[in-house]
Amino acid sequence: MSPLSVTRRTGTALVASVLAVSLVAGGDPAHAVPASSPAGHGATWLAHQLDRQGLIHNPNFGGFDDYGLTIDTVFGMKAIGGHRSDVAKARRALSKHVPNYTTGVDFGSTAVFAGAVAKLLVLAQSTGGGGRHFGHTNLVRRLNHRVITSGPSTGRIQDVEDPANSIADSANVIGQIFAARGLLKAGSPQGATALKFLLKQQCGTGFFRLTFNTDKSARDQGCGTGDHPDTDVTALAVVELAPVAQGHGKLNRALRDATRWLKRHQHANGSLGGAGPTSRANANSTGLAGWAFLTEGTCGAARHAAGWLAELQVTGHLSGTPLAGERGAIAYDHAALRLAKKDGIDKTSRDQWRRAGSQAAPALLALTRCRS
Repeated sequence: MSPLSVTRRTGTALVASVLAVSLVAGGDPAHAVPASSPAGHGATWLAHQLDRQGLIHNPNFGGFDDYGLTIDTVFGMKAIGGHRSDVAKARRALSKHVPNYTTGVDFGSTAVFAGAVAKLLVLAQSTGGGGRHFGHTNLVRRLNHRVITSGPSTGRIQDVEDPANSIADSANVIGQIFAARGLLKAGSPQGATALKFLLKQQCGTGFFRLTFNTDKSARDQGCGTGDHPDTDVTALAVVELAPVAQGHGKLNRALRDATRWLKRHQHANGSLGGAGPTSRANANSTGLAGWAFLTEGTCGAARHAAGWLAELQVTGHLSGTPLAGERGAIAYDHAALRLAKKDGIDKTSRDQWRRAGSQAAPALLALTRCRS
């Protein structure tokens, strides 16, 4: 995935080492797993990362409340089950910060970020309500206004740019995935057009690309020769769109093709790598892919991914060690786990652990739900 300035905090594309972002909204399972299971420990650790207000606070970069990561944390807890009070607390906190997350108001900008609006809409819908009255904001209407309605880019989301502050349109396929899900769930007529444009971003071999074509007026707005695969975006599409795929034949076929692509790119040890700087095996990409496998019922691949992730989870006797109080946390990779065993998880590295955990913990459900 592509880098995005931390100060913007839209939560739609941050990656690489300390800044790897998780982006998935999961539904509540029929039955929450035992708290003592690997996924249960992961959810409990995630819940403990919320502050008293229900937000994730990042002390780095001068300190800021990370609304995007808070949403990711809620999505992780929701997928695993339990922690309803923590989810409700985070929902209330986020409802008080709609402009801070979805616009440039905090830094004097008139920009509106379509991907953030879409992601917050999915959060609102998946935590006990619709998106038309969230924090005194109609997120459905706001997102509808961010969907192009004519020309070759019909269905594509776009930001409100702010040239005076050098903020251009940074909307991408991640935000498009959330927009398609959120608008379809809301019954908006724009949902079908957003989905149609999204499916153009899937390439012939099954993967989804990250970025749109630069020229919105170009006739061809679909995946083309030279577009690079993105594991995380491909897995995200599967997890996010499966809940709204009923009755959409083309979408169901697209999700099957995406799952097959992920399976073909799973390493022999169960792991997967991302794109660009995250191309080596890591918990974020493996977690998302494992979650996608579980969503599509591909249990063998899901258990394989979960087995690799389990090796990165903090377990065992921790009292008196640098990792005391961190049971259930999931490291980005083996190097990060080795370092934490020596030095603990400090304020600088915790952000990476939080992002890895919110994305990888739900994939551990395969250890208790998949038999083969």
